[in-house]
Amino acid sequence: MKQFILSMLLFTSVLLMSFTDPVGKISGSVIDQQLNEPIPYATVIINDMQGNLVTGITSGDNGDFTIDNVRAGNYVFKVQFIGYKTFSKEIHIDRGSPRVDFGTIALEPDVAMLDETVVVAERTTIEQRVDRKVINVGKDLMTTGASASEIMTNIPSVNVDQDGNISLRGNSNVRILVDGKPTNMDPAQLLKTIPSTSIKSIELITNPSAKYNPEGMSGIINIVLLKNARQGFNGNLNTGLTIGDHTRFNGSLDMNYRTGKFNFFGNLGANFGTNQNGGTINLIDQDTRQTFSVLNERNSYLYKIGVDFYLNEKNTFSFYTNQNPFSGGPSAWIRVEDFNNPSRDLTQLLDMNFERKNSTYNFLFDHDFEKDGHDLQVELDYNTYDQDEETFISFENTMLNFSPYTDWLNETRENFTGNIDYVNPLSEVSKLEMGAEVRLLDTDNNYRTTSENYQNSTYQYDRDIYSFYTTFGQNYEKWSYQLGARFENYSVDAIYQGDKVYEDDYFTVYPSGFLSYKPGEKNNYQFSFSRRVDRPGFSQVNPIREVASPRLTVAGNPQLDPQFTNSFELNYTRNFTKKGNATAGVFFRRTTDEINQVFTADENEPGSLFLTFANYDTNNSYGLELSTNYKFTDWWSTNTSFELYSQTLKGAVGEDFIAIDNTAFTFRTNHNFKATDALTFSLFGYYRSKSQDLQLDIDDMYFVNAGARYSFLKDDKATLSLNFNDIFNTQEFNVTGGRPFDQVGRFKGETQTVYLGFSYRFGGSKFKAVKRKNRDDNDAGGGGLF
Repeated sequence: MKQFILSMLLFTSVLLMSFTDPVGKISGSVIDQQLNEPIPYATVIINDMQGNLVTGITSGDNGDFTIDNVRAGNYVFKVQFIGYKTFSKEIHIDRGSPRVDFGTIALEPDVAMLDETVVVAERTTIEQRVDRKVINVGKDLMTTGASASEIMTNIPSVNVDQDGNISLRGNSNVRILVDGKPTNMDPAQLLKTIPSTSIKSIELITNPSAKYNPEGMSGIINIVLLKNARQGFNGNLNTGLTIGDHTRFNGSLDMNYRTGKFNFFGNLGANFGTNQNGGTINLIDQDTRQTFSVLNERNSYLYKIGVDFYLNEKNTFSFYTNQNPFSGGPSAWIRVEDFNNPSRDLTQLLDMNFERKNSTYNFLFDHDFEKDGHDLQVELDYNTYDQDEETFISFENTMLNFSPYTDWLNETRENFTGNIDYVNPLSEVSKLEMGAEVRLLDTDNNYRTTSENYQNSTYQYDRDIYSFYTTFGQNYEKWSYQLGARFENYSVDAIYQGDKVYEDDYFTVYPSGFLSYKPGEKNNYQFSFSRRVDRPGFSQVNPIREVASPRLTVAGNPQLDPQFTNSFELNYTRNFTKKGNATAGVFFRRTTDEINQVFTADENEPGSLFLTFANYDTNNSYGLELSTNYKFTDWWSTNTSFELYSQTLKGAVGEDFIAIDNTAFTFRTNHNFKATDALTFSLFGYYRSKSQDLQLDIDDMYFVNAGARYSFLKDDKATLSLNFNDIFNTQEFNVTGGRPFDQVGRFKGETQTVYLGFSYRFGGSKFKAVKRKNRDDNDAGGGGLF
């Protein structure tokens, strides 16, 4: 009887509740905003208005969720998953609206949290943001090569030549950043030292805002590295062998120890081995032929150690030092044959040895205010560079009276950068950013030689830059915009042989503007404008001569002025539900005081050239870019792009001023095939059309790569990668004509190689999210390779 009475009371209370409190139902589906793929096991919770948990559930394998039996009332609905920003919305359940269907909830990746994980997606995805294109590097790209230099070939708008030199949209005036920070290293060398497995994403900032340093006419390539902030001791080991005519090794060990308020991190990296390239060029009118072979040996090491100190939830101090010793250099021979006068034949032997040390010391203070996103950062960076170069030059098999000689060159640099950056989200739709920067550069060169034809020289180059920037933006439901300006004072002094040969001091404003329109989830339109500057590189202003071959002498022009560029862009992005997206863009650039090469022929030395640089008038360039990131099936996806560029190149060749209209295009396609959850294959093809520069007419070129990647051990902690580069051995540089001499040539490097890589992740697995920011919207310090 007692149990019967309790049952009846319970039944009555439920029945009364059914009349007084309508029962509601909440449903929806959770997907990744970038990949348009379901997110299983996402946490779906309902809190009351005081923040107390009412009920919750996790999404299913297909991302769907349903919560039944929700009483009438007001609630806060949330969807959470590690590595993504929380989705939150207030909802109301009553008798008139008992059902709430959210449809598709697209979670946005949380950059701050993702930077603290080492989870890597299977396939690479491309995302168009308001001021940049973000290539989120997946395992398919990591399979293609050992270093950043090799996977850059797969990136839309980017080209890498056989020497590792990089260009963006057909222009080599590009600035390379790592985690939003300059590294003061040669870009070609830098890219070869970053393991592909350490890269989280690559950002192409073709029209940077006023917040960024305005240098780099074609824009900025920012390499964002994976970060690690797990509790306890953990790390990553990456090793790789590149096997061709010679064998090269690369490896890195990334270690991290997090305990309490401290996070200690350290990195060891190495890149060493030998690489060979060579070629032949025939000067038709001069009846001469030049043949060369270069064997380049490099031993590069990277050491980094640092600490983050979390004073409290609002204040963080960070310090690290990065050391990069390097030794090596090329051994080469260059043969010149004169078919009309064999007595002028000569062979030059070149043996160059470099010893250099690049050291960086960085301090960062980060203060978070009470309001979310309200932040102040102070960063100090001091860099020193010291290089000793010894070059021994001799001759053989020649009837000419050339004596051997030795060159010594010592170059030292001191570079200090200080930044203050302030961000204030004024409201839910408005954000203000302000900052100031000082950059001080001192460079000294001391050249000595035993040659009777050249003289000892000294050259000093000092540059000071002081700048202030501010940007203001608003983000509405469909429209968003950002306006900004950077105010900069630039001064430079150049002293050659004790005499001041150049000085300049000017104040410049660099404006920028962005406008974005998103009428729905599938379409996004963006227009942008910015003003940029390309200041002469040190080699372009250094008057100390550099001999590249027996028939070519190179020297800088210390009186070069900067060139300025106004850049306009229009981009369109189309999203395909759960399949990917496609982007299309056009750009136009107008450059004033353009820097170009000047070639002068030596009448007394047939086939000999003197190369320097000079400023010219204005130049226009424009281009079209198309790319798609598409998933055909669950096992087959592609990243494919087409780029068309056109520009007029101006310069002096001999006594003539010439203008070359160069139009060229590239096509690249990368396909990823998923055999199993652990095994994937990739196939990459590249084609570059014929092109021209001031000196050469260049033939078209193509190559094909193939790769495989296998993950094993628990949680895929270990990975093996195998890649066959340039399968058909077609990646070469062919010349079909030129100026001031008609010429035909072929240049070939060690491109047909096999790469074998291994990576292993070890240590604890408990995460504690660390809120870190830095200027240029990326992490500074802690846990990265650089």
